[in-house]
Amino acid sequence: MREEVDMNDAGDRALYDLRIERNTFAAKAAIKWMQINKPDVVLIPNGLILEMGIVFRVARYLGIDAVTYEFNDQREQIWLAQNSSIMKQDTDYIVDARCHLPMTDEMFERVADLENARRGARVWGKSKRLWQYVSSQGAQETRKLLNLDDRPVVMLAANVLGDSLTLGRDIFAASMTEWITKTVQYFAKRTDVQMVIRVHPGEKLVPQAKSMGTVVREALPELPDHIHVIGALDKINTYDLIEIADVGLAYTTTVGLETAMNGRPVISCGQTHYRGRGITLDPNTWEEYYATLEKVLADIPAHQLNEKQTEFAWNYAYRFFFEYPRPFPWRLMNFWDDLEVWPLEKVLSEEGLAQFKDTFDFLVNEPFTWK
Repeated sequence: MREEVDMNDAGDRALYDLRIERNTFAAKAAIKWMQINKPDVVLIPNGLILEMGIVFRVARYLGIDAVTYEFNDQREQIWLAQNSSIMKQDTDYIVDARCHLPMTDEMFERVADLENARRGARVWGKSKRLWQYVSSQGAQETRKLLNLDDRPVVMLAANVLGDSLTLGRDIFAASMTEWITKTVQYFAKRTDVQMVIRVHPGEKLVPQAKSMGTVVREALPELPDHIHVIGALDKINTYDLIEIADVGLAYTTTVGLETAMNGRPVISCGQTHYRGRGITLDPNTWEEYYATLEKVLADIPAHQLNEKQTEFAWNYAYRFFFEYPRPFPWRLMNFWDDLEVWPLEKVLSEEGLAQFKDTFDFLVNEPFTWK
């Protein structure tokens, strides 16, 4: 749950030295084993953090194919990546193969159904996870709760600190913490707009991590009236904020994509999977970032997404939510429950292989093909 290390702090230095020791041990063990046994493929969870990341790097250093995996919130699904960490969510192959295909009404309705479930703080599909803890109250009621006036609203959507979907995704900021710090300091002087900072509701699940709300208050000990911080447990629905936002700022959170689906200009500040798809503004330096902010805030209507861009955002969302995850019988959470539904004999039966064989092939680095 850390993204920054102060080498002058004894505790930080001790933690850093511990990770160096453990990662070095893992690297030496892995390289020796792989050089002797010469595996065709190395299958690794996550592929980014801790010893898992080190084993992935050793495999690639030796020119050995590596497949990484992680589970999302839905049962009977798995995320897979070949020769990259799954946590970087490289969706280029899906964009190339699928995003030029048109959206059907059924596909559009499926995405809308997912979005409405999140807006309504309901579980969806085969997931038990709530993405929001309070149902939508509507744009007008949310404006009243936050005491917003007619000035434009800029929404900054934060990730959870230390989430491996965020780590290593920096572009011009050294960390998400630095990005948030400098961004709120910039907006403290912009009294012509209002800023809403949405602390990720997922912070509730990791209370030991530093809150992004704390980061904001450290950057601005006296919070100006035009800047509003929505805490993880505050009774505000993120999707109401998307509706009232005129501009979105995102690091790697999917809220950035969902804001673009609403036709709003989004400035993408971390290396996220939907960046560079023609639906976000993508600065690469601090100078470009500040210039982009100035340009967008000077004429927000001119930066609204056009119909073609909005349609692409919805198309991409369908591919990411419903085609990027692959069918898989078991997951780490609730494994024994999954095994009752999909015992090994059933998985290896004609019925099971019809569902899962393509995934099993992809797991051992076979080229992915679309049915």
